[in-house]
Amino acid sequence: MFGEPGRGPQQRTGRLRLRSVDAEETRLHHRVVHGYRRAYRIAGEGPAILLIHGIGDSSATWADIIPGLARSHTVIAPDLLGHGASDKPRADYSVAAYANGMRDLLGVLGIERATLIGHSLGGGVAMQFAYQFPERTDRLILVSAGGVGREVNPVLRAVSLPGADLLLSTLRLPGMRLQAGLFARLMRLLDTDLGQDAPELFTLVDALPDATSRSAFIRTLRAVVDWRGQVVTMLDRCYLTEGMPTMLMWGSRDSVVPVRHAYGAHAAMPGSRLEIFEGAGHFPFHADPVRFLSLVEDFMATTRPADWSRERWRELLREGLPVAKGPAESGVSADVERDLREASERSAT
Repeated sequence: MFGEPGRGPQQRTGRLRLRSVDAEETRLHHRVVHGYRRAYRIAGEGPAILLIHGIGDSSATWADIIPGLARSHTVIAPDLLGHGASDKPRADYSVAAYANGMRDLLGVLGIERATLIGHSLGGGVAMQFAYQFPERTDRLILVSAGGVGREVNPVLRAVSLPGADLLLSTLRLPGMRLQAGLFARLMRLLDTDLGQDAPELFTLVDALPDATSRSAFIRTLRAVVDWRGQVVTMLDRCYLTEGMPTMLMWGSRDSVVPVRHAYGAHAAMPGSRLEIFEGAGHFPFHADPVRFLSLVEDFMATTRPADWSRERWRELLREGLPVAKGPAESGVSADVERDLREASERSAT
């Protein structure tokens, strides 16, 4: 279905040319697509990289990453609909709708293909994009991605319940913010996994200043999470990434999407590469941006963009999902192995 890893086009033509990137290039731009204003950042020249942020976040989360990547690539970092400076209508906030939105934004910008880097919810969107538009996907880089297993932080499950808007608005009260800050510091002092992520998770609450923002956040969350956990999974279609250059990056102490999901995805995605950031939480590109950038640059330089084939895609679909191995064979936890087994059983029927 796709080309084999090798030296990328830029590497074959000689030494990679780097260019400096100033702050003006990473400012927000706006385009109206389907009647809604979309905010995005774009910088650099060369093969395209699309950065997709997580739920409640914005393109600003990639601030330390964009300049480095833009020295040799065209980097596009949008604010997803309902997030950041993009419009927040009463609309479809499903993963599939977001993938369509990414395709249409790239179309407006005249970009045919891109390497996708998705964090958290953005990882799920990147996987969905690759599934819906494989002919437009060069590579996949999934960072603490959602959509691999059912397990997710209990706080997100709670926010998916009725009354979540009241809960989120309460967290913005001065007294509650102080208590939340004390709680975050306590979690760090106790050296818990949640302590690694609490400060940044509370920052996301600050990005929901009004009822419109909170409503868009809750609609997005409920499209992928309910009181039992994540409801969207890629495990039943992950075999279609065969031949697609794929890298997974995860923090070993991720309190939102546990690191065992990384091992499950790695086992389920043929030929994928796995990088664990020891001691990091849900935002490994914040914890160690230098290593993150180095890994992305190396991956881009040592893999060839996927070469999609309609015939091979048809063969994979007909063959279906391979029979899942047990946890002892695959090296994944029992709960992730259960999801793999159930997906395999559905495919067989």
